[in-house]
Amino acid sequence: MDFERSVHDRTATVGILGLGYVGIPLALSIGRCGLPVIGFDIAQKRVDELNRAKSPIKHIADSEIAQIREAGFVATSDFGRAAECDALIICVPTPLNEYREPDLSFVEATMASIAPHLRKGQLISLESTTWPGTTDEVLRPYVEQAGLTPGEDVFLVYSPEREDPGNAHFTTATIPKVVGGLTPACLEAGKALYGAFIDTVVPVSSTAASEMVKLLENIHRAVNIGLVNEMKVVADAMGLDIFEVIDAAKTKPFGFTAYYPGPGIGGHCIPIDPFYLTWKAREFGLHTRFIELAGEINAGMPKYVVDKVVRALNERGKPLQGAKVLVLGIAYKRNVDDMRESPSVFVMELLRDWGAEISYSDPHVPVFPPMREHAFDLASVDLTPETITDHDVVMLLTDHDAFDYEMVRRHAALLVDTRGRFRDEADIVRA
Repeated sequence: MDFERSVHDRTATVGILGLGYVGIPLALSIGRCGLPVIGFDIAQKRVDELNRAKSPIKHIADSEIAQIREAGFVATSDFGRAAECDALIICVPTPLNEYREPDLSFVEATMASIAPHLRKGQLISLESTTWPGTTDEVLRPYVEQAGLTPGEDVFLVYSPEREDPGNAHFTTATIPKVVGGLTPACLEAGKALYGAFIDTVVPVSSTAASEMVKLLENIHRAVNIGLVNEMKVVADAMGLDIFEVIDAAKTKPFGFTAYYPGPGIGGHCIPIDPFYLTWKAREFGLHTRFIELAGEINAGMPKYVVDKVVRALNERGKPLQGAKVLVLGIAYKRNVDDMRESPSVFVMELLRDWGAEISYSDPHVPVFPPMREHAFDLASVDLTPETITDHDVVMLLTDHDAFDYEMVRRHAALLVDTRGRFRDEADIVRA
């Protein structure tokens, strides 16, 4: 097959559509294996940064971008250059709309942009999380309207992204890659492409099966986090330390996997993906009550945390209205700059609704970024003894390793810990 041969010979040009937390690591991994890469994005600022070998993502070094730039990587906002690519990998956002239903507008806009430039022999792969059937029902029509037949003229595959930003133990190349094709020929082409830069490729029977794999992975996490968040509420009511309970339970060498509670769940995947399946399940007359219940529990955690703050301040004779609150960590998880669906933001909005005066400190997010649904005109403050003592409450929401926790403990008038960093200290409010 000409496509497989071009991949093997490292002459196939790969286009990455969407240069974010998934697309940039992909471009790095593909570039390192010797395949030419073109990156596409509608954000001209990001395109310009990458072409200057500047990384827009904190955990990816400028030197890594420079390395693939030297090998020929180029970023562009000209989607006409899709015609130059032998493979096109789509890594754009798939959020929910205001009704908590799937929003595929980014995927559809991308397909509309590249459709006039599709040609025979190309492979199109979708990596964005979505509901089972999307590749067949949404992407295939664009290909066919371009006069091309999947499996004969072009190859259409789905391969869910499995990035874990900030995880030093796994890279794009070392995380096994699930691939499903619309036809057997599509699957073979997908295996050839991903096998060039991924250590282990896991083929499945169809694009729908591959799409369901991604949902199962993240629903598994969402449900278990929902369970442990509910257990935290119960343990708190009983005067028990849920982190002590988890640490003891995980000594069991079988049948138990440790999940940890927090102020909610964040990231692009776990808060979003379960609703893609619940939405699709309704088409089959099914109501996914278990999944939706976990979503309700996780979505309710920011309010639980704020309620704990209200009670703790009340015990000290002070209302939340007008209180000075310092939030530690606004990224969705430790040691990254990723703000997508961060529970810290939802907590901050509730605090603002109560009339609190909010500041935040996060070494990975120096300025509160523009977000579609959230707005704070704030910049990170330096974490010093003076900053801490100047606030009525210090709330640990994201436990970055860079924080000086001993300094925080010494100087905080009221410390609210949602991550279990402060143990065996009776005067800490655990939320």
